[in-house]
Amino acid sequence: MIDVSADGRAPVVGVLGGGQLGRMLALAGFRLGLRFRAVDPAADSPFADVGPLIVGAWDDPRTLDEFARGVDVVTWETENVPVAAVEFLGARLPVRPGAASLLNAQDRAAEKRFLAGLGIRTARWSTVEETRDLALAGGEIGFPAILKTRRLGYDGRGQARVEDAQALDRAWATMDRVPCVLEEFVRFRRELSIVAVRGLDGECRFYPVVENDHIGGILHRTRAPAPDLAPALAGRAIEMAASVLAAVDHVGTLAIELFESDGDLLANEIAPRVHNSGHWTIDGAVTSQFENHLRAILGWPLGETAARGHSVMINILGAPPSDLRPLARTSTAIHLYGKRPRERRKVGHVTIVDPHPTRAADRADDVERLLGG
Repeated sequence: MIDVSADGRAPVVGVLGGGQLGRMLALAGFRLGLRFRAVDPAADSPFADVGPLIVGAWDDPRTLDEFARGVDVVTWETENVPVAAVEFLGARLPVRPGAASLLNAQDRAAEKRFLAGLGIRTARWSTVEETRDLALAGGEIGFPAILKTRRLGYDGRGQARVEDAQALDRAWATMDRVPCVLEEFVRFRRELSIVAVRGLDGECRFYPVVENDHIGGILHRTRAPAPDLAPALAGRAIEMAASVLAAVDHVGTLAIELFESDGDLLANEIAPRVHNSGHWTIDGAVTSQFENHLRAILGWPLGETAARGHSVMINILGAPPSDLRPLARTSTAIHLYGKRPRERRKVGHVTIVDPHPTRAADRADDVERLLGG
């Protein structure tokens, strides 16, 4: 356990990555008296507003040495950090989660093999690494299908729907013919996700399963808890999360994106970190995913994960409203990340919490109109 020292010094948490997730970790940790430092290649990272930011490459030992100085525990806010950086730091101080959680999330083929080994179903898939693989994968999976880069894809980037063999070849060319996976197109009822947390002592807590709406591959809206979800499916989601957490000895928060299809669940992706579909927990759960992640990596007892009511989280993309007063009058929780406006970029989110699901949905529709949706 990492706690306040005898001289009253609060623990320092080091974060690999300076994006909005790192920023929100720090904001949650300030309530607990924690201090933070982050390292990121970008000098304009959102974290810079809330704590010291070391600007440098994640694979530069000198940068990592500077970052680690005075830090008590290290975590990450993006799975795109190099495994070598986690191992380098792990030889010097606790890094939680550990490298095993990264290894199965950075490569989509490795991730699917890992899930299959746990008995967790995914969409059928095949690898594409050479030109000859296109015909083999297309014949095995069929069309339509989804082509995804094995690494570094997020928010709809690095993936494309393909309708036939010719479209598959064109899509692969636009991805610079890097290693990919071709997945069957799943005709799902809806997209779901579960956020879970595992403590240093192995205790696990699970947030309610949520329903997610995406536009152009980017999360647009989350409803928590997911409306009309069969208890058996909710239980199955918890079983999936528990088996993933245990298999890699994960410490901290983790999310699994899911498809509900034909009365069953298919796993889509693992995110071994705090997750966009868990942002509602800041205002709508007893303990947020960010606070619970910090509790876990510090070895503290985990907080309750129950919902306080019915929540709707809506991402703000591109740019926030120039006048926030109309949005503020809706009594929603407004979270802005201090990011420069850019098309399709997540620059903030709002959350509506209400005791009544219908009223929460109606209020969310009002917020959408104010956001121009």
